[in-house]
Amino acid sequence: MKILVTGGSGYLGTHIRSHFKADDLSLRNGQDILNVEHARAAGAYDVVIHLAASLDRSGVGSENTLNVNVDGTRKLLKAMRKGSTFIFMSTKDIYASVADQYPEVPETCPVDYLGQTAYEWSKYIAEQYVELYANTNEFRSCIFRLSTPYAPPTEGNSPNFVGAIAETMNLGEPIALPGEGSPVRDIIHVDDISAACEAFLDSAVRHGKYNLGGGKKERGLDERTGREDGRGFRAAGDS
Repeated sequence: MKILVTGGSGYLGTHIRSHFKADDLSLRNGQDILNVEHARAAGAYDVVIHLAASLDRSGVGSENTLNVNVDGTRKLLKAMRKGSTFIFMSTKDIYASVADQYPEVPETCPVDYLGQTAYEWSKYIAEQYVELYANTNEFRSCIFRLSTPYAPPTEGNSPNFVGAIAETMNLGEPIALPGEGSPVRDIIHVDDISAACEAFLDSAVRHGKYNLGGGKKERGLDERTGREDGRGFRAAGDS
Protein backbone atom coordinates (compact mmCIF):
# COMPACT_ATOMS: atom_id res chain seq x y z
CA MET A 1 0.00 0.00 0.00
CA LYS A 2 1.47 3.32 -1.10
CA ILE A 3 0.92 6.07 1.50
CA LEU A 4 1.54 9.83 1.43
CA VAL A 5 1.59 12.08 4.49
CA THR A 6 1.20 15.79 3.85
CA GLY A 7 3.06 17.80 6.43
CA GLY A 8 5.15 14.69 6.97
CA SER A 9 8.07 16.65 8.42
CA GLY A 10 5.97 18.41 11.04
CA TYR A 11 5.32 17.91 14.75
CA LEU A 12 2.87 15.03 14.27
CA GLY A 13 3.59 14.19 10.65
CA THR A 14 7.17 13.11 11.31
CA HIS A 15 5.97 10.30 13.58
CA ILE A 16 2.98 9.28 11.45
CA ARG A 17 5.12 9.17 8.31
CA SER A 18 7.68 7.01 10.11
CA HIS A 19 4.95 4.69 11.42
CA PHE A 20 3.58 4.04 7.93
CA LYS A 21 6.94 4.30 6.14
CA ALA A 22 5.16 6.86 3.97
CA ASP A 23 6.31 9.54 1.56
CA ASP A 24 6.34 13.19 2.57
CA LEU A 25 4.68 16.17 0.88
CA SER A 26 5.70 19.24 2.84
CA LEU A 27 7.31 22.65 2.51
CA ARG A 28 10.40 21.29 4.24
CA ASN A 29 10.59 18.68 1.53
CA GLY A 30 10.29 21.37 -1.16
CA GLN A 31 6.61 20.77 -1.96
CA ASP A 32 3.54 22.93 -1.38
CA ILE A 33 -0.08 21.74 -1.37
CA LEU A 34 -1.06 25.11 -2.86
CA ASN A 35 1.01 24.24 -5.92
CA VAL A 36 -1.28 22.41 -8.35
CA GLU A 37 1.51 20.24 -9.75
CA HIS A 38 2.70 19.25 -6.28
CA ALA A 39 -0.84 18.50 -5.10
CA ARG A 40 -1.44 16.26 -8.11
CA ALA A 41 1.09 13.84 -6.65
CA ALA A 42 -1.69 12.68 -4.29
CA GLY A 43 -3.27 10.86 -7.22
CA ALA A 44 -0.43 8.34 -7.28
CA TYR A 45 -1.15 7.04 -3.76
CA ASP A 46 -3.51 4.49 -2.26
CA VAL A 47 -3.79 6.51 0.96
CA VAL A 48 -3.27 10.20 1.71
CA ILE A 49 -3.06 11.27 5.37
CA HIS A 50 -3.50 15.03 5.31
CA LEU A 51 -1.88 16.99 8.15
CA ALA A 52 -0.34 19.95 6.29
CA ALA A 53 -2.00 23.11 7.57
CA SER A 54 -1.56 26.67 8.67
CA LEU A 55 -2.01 26.73 12.45
CA ASP A 56 -2.17 30.52 12.72
CA ARG A 57 -5.01 31.54 15.03
CA SER A 58 -4.35 35.27 14.75
CA GLY A 59 -6.37 37.62 12.59
CA VAL A 60 -3.18 38.76 10.88
CA GLY A 61 -2.63 35.48 9.04
CA SER A 62 -6.25 34.64 8.32
CA GLU A 63 -5.98 34.94 4.54
CA ASN A 64 -3.04 32.54 4.34
CA THR A 65 -4.75 30.17 6.80
CA LEU A 66 -7.86 30.01 4.63
CA ASN A 67 -5.78 29.50 1.48
CA VAL A 68 -3.69 26.65 2.92
CA ASN A 69 -6.37 24.87 4.92
CA VAL A 70 -9.23 25.19 2.44
CA ASP A 71 -7.76 25.65 -1.04
CA GLY A 72 -4.78 23.39 -0.32
CA THR A 73 -7.05 20.61 0.88
CA ARG A 74 -9.32 21.05 -2.13
CA LYS A 75 -6.38 20.71 -4.54
CA LEU A 76 -5.39 17.42 -2.92
CA LEU A 77 -8.98 16.13 -3.02
CA LYS A 78 -9.28 16.90 -6.72
CA ALA A 79 -6.23 14.71 -7.34
CA MET A 80 -7.51 11.66 -5.45
CA ARG A 81 -8.29 8.67 -7.63
CA LYS A 82 -11.32 6.41 -7.40
CA GLY A 83 -10.99 3.72 -4.75
CA SER A 84 -8.22 5.45 -2.78
CA THR A 85 -8.48 6.73 0.81
CA PHE A 86 -8.19 10.26 2.19
CA ILE A 87 -7.71 10.78 5.95
CA PHE A 88 -8.11 14.37 7.11
CA MET A 89 -6.86 15.68 10.45
CA SER A 90 -9.31 18.27 11.72
CA THR A 91 -9.70 19.70 15.23
CA LYS A 92 -12.16 19.48 18.11
CA ASP A 93 -11.89 23.26 18.38
CA ILE A 94 -14.45 23.63 15.58
CA TYR A 95 -17.10 23.05 18.29
CA ALA A 96 -16.04 26.13 20.26
CA SER A 97 -17.91 26.61 23.56
CA VAL A 98 -20.79 24.34 22.45
CA ALA A 99 -18.61 21.42 23.52
CA ASP A 100 -18.83 22.62 27.13
CA GLN A 101 -22.40 21.32 27.24
CA TYR A 102 -21.22 17.69 27.04
CA PRO A 103 -19.28 15.55 29.53
CA GLU A 104 -17.89 13.70 26.48
CA VAL A 105 -18.37 15.41 23.13
CA PRO A 106 -20.21 13.36 20.46
CA GLU A 107 -19.75 13.76 16.73
CA THR A 108 -23.33 15.07 16.63
CA CYS A 109 -22.34 18.14 18.66
CA PRO A 110 -23.56 21.21 16.70
CA VAL A 111 -20.95 23.36 14.98
CA ASP A 112 -22.15 26.95 15.26
CA TYR A 113 -20.05 30.02 14.57
CA LEU A 114 -19.15 31.39 18.01
CA GLY A 115 -16.06 33.43 17.26
CA GLN A 116 -13.78 30.64 16.04
CA THR A 117 -10.66 31.91 14.30
CA ALA A 118 -9.89 31.37 10.62
CA TYR A 119 -7.96 28.25 11.66
CA GLU A 120 -10.90 26.43 13.25
CA TRP A 121 -13.41 27.61 10.67
CA SER A 122 -11.13 26.71 7.76
CA LYS A 123 -10.83 23.18 9.15
CA TYR A 124 -14.62 22.91 9.29
CA ILE A 125 -14.99 24.20 5.72
CA ALA A 126 -12.33 21.73 4.56
CA GLU A 127 -14.31 18.90 6.18
CA GLN A 128 -17.25 19.73 3.91
CA TYR A 129 -14.99 19.52 0.85
CA VAL A 130 -13.68 16.14 2.03
CA GLU A 131 -17.23 14.77 2.17
CA LEU A 132 -18.19 16.32 -1.17
CA TYR A 133 -15.22 15.07 -3.20
CA ALA A 134 -15.09 11.65 -1.53
CA ASN A 135 -18.71 10.95 -2.34
CA THR A 136 -18.77 12.39 -5.86
CA ASN A 137 -15.37 11.01 -6.93
CA GLU A 138 -15.86 7.66 -5.17
CA PHE A 139 -12.94 7.39 -2.78
CA ARG A 140 -12.99 6.56 0.93
CA SER A 141 -12.69 9.36 3.46
CA CYS A 142 -12.12 9.74 7.18
CA ILE A 143 -12.22 12.90 9.27
CA PHE A 144 -10.54 12.88 12.67
CA ARG A 145 -11.35 15.79 14.97
CA LEU A 146 -8.27 15.69 17.19
CA SER A 147 -8.21 16.71 20.83
CA THR A 148 -4.81 18.12 21.85
CA PRO A 149 -2.44 15.66 20.15
CA TYR A 150 1.12 15.43 21.43
CA ALA A 151 4.32 13.75 20.27
CA PRO A 152 7.94 13.12 21.30
CA PRO A 153 10.34 15.92 20.29
CA THR A 154 11.85 15.93 16.81
CA GLU A 155 14.45 18.19 15.28
CA GLY A 156 13.07 21.44 13.90
CA ASN A 157 9.61 21.08 15.49
CA SER A 158 8.30 23.01 18.47
CA PRO A 159 6.33 21.05 21.09
CA ASN A 160 2.82 22.00 22.12
CA PHE A 161 2.01 22.66 25.78
CA VAL A 162 2.12 18.95 26.66
CA GLY A 163 5.67 18.65 25.39
CA ALA A 164 6.62 21.96 27.00
CA ILE A 165 5.40 20.73 30.40
CA ALA A 166 7.28 17.44 29.96
CA GLU A 167 10.47 19.34 29.12
CA THR A 168 10.00 21.57 32.16
CA MET A 169 9.67 18.49 34.35
CA ASN A 170 12.79 16.94 32.79
CA LEU A 171 14.72 20.09 33.69
CA GLY A 172 13.38 20.03 37.26
CA GLU A 173 11.79 23.45 36.88
CA PRO A 174 8.47 24.52 38.44
CA ILE A 175 5.38 24.10 36.27
CA ALA A 176 3.10 27.09 35.74
CA LEU A 177 -0.46 25.87 35.14
CA PRO A 178 -3.04 28.18 33.55
CA GLY A 179 -6.11 29.05 35.60
CA GLU A 180 -4.45 27.66 38.75
CA GLY A 181 -4.72 24.19 37.23
CA SER A 182 -8.50 24.20 36.84
CA PRO A 183 -8.78 23.81 33.00
CA VAL A 184 -9.11 20.21 31.82
CA ARG A 185 -7.72 19.07 28.46
CA ASP A 186 -8.25 15.76 26.69
CA ILE A 187 -4.94 14.65 25.12
CA ILE A 188 -3.92 11.94 22.66
CA HIS A 189 -0.49 10.54 21.77
CA VAL A 190 0.58 10.57 18.12
CA ASP A 191 0.96 6.76 18.10
CA ASP A 192 -2.73 6.45 18.97
CA ILE A 193 -3.53 8.67 15.99
CA SER A 194 -1.56 6.32 13.75
CA ALA A 195 -3.44 3.38 15.28
CA ALA A 196 -6.75 5.11 14.53
CA CYS A 197 -5.68 5.57 10.90
CA GLU A 198 -4.87 1.86 10.71
CA ALA A 199 -8.22 0.96 12.25
CA PHE A 200 -10.05 2.95 9.60
CA LEU A 201 -7.97 1.50 6.77
CA ASP A 202 -8.71 -2.02 8.01
CA SER A 203 -12.44 -1.33 8.36
CA ALA A 204 -15.24 -1.53 5.81
CA VAL A 205 -16.37 2.04 6.53
CA ARG A 206 -16.60 4.19 3.41
CA HIS A 207 -16.91 7.61 5.03
CA GLY A 208 -16.19 8.18 8.71
CA LYS A 209 -16.12 11.17 11.04
CA TYR A 210 -14.76 10.73 14.55
CA ASN A 211 -13.79 12.77 17.60
CA LEU A 212 -10.37 11.42 18.54
CA GLY A 213 -8.96 11.90 22.01
CA GLY A 214 -7.98 10.17 25.21
CA GLY A 215 -11.59 9.98 26.35
CA LYS A 216 -12.68 8.86 29.78
CA LYS A 217 -10.36 6.62 31.76
CA GLU A 218 -11.93 3.20 32.08
CA ARG A 219 -11.38 0.97 35.07
CA GLY A 220 -10.22 -2.62 34.82
CA LEU A 221 -8.56 -5.40 36.78
CA ASP A 222 -4.83 -5.90 36.65
CA GLU A 223 -4.43 -9.52 35.49
CA ARG A 224 -1.29 -9.99 37.60
CA THR A 225 -2.47 -8.53 40.91
CA GLY A 226 -6.27 -8.76 40.64
CA ARG A 227 -6.45 -5.10 41.70
CA GLU A 228 -8.42 -2.41 39.97
CA ASP A 229 -6.34 -0.18 37.73
CA GLY A 230 -7.01 2.54 35.21
CA ARG A 231 -6.38 1.44 31.67
CA GLY A 232 -7.81 1.83 28.25
CA PHE A 233 -8.99 4.95 26.54
CA ARG A 234 -11.67 5.49 23.97
CA ALA A 235 -12.53 8.21 21.54
CA ALA A 236 -15.87 9.94 21.91
CA GLY A 237 -18.40 8.18 19.74
CA ASP A 238 -16.83 4.73 19.99
CA SER A 239 -19.06 1.84 20.99
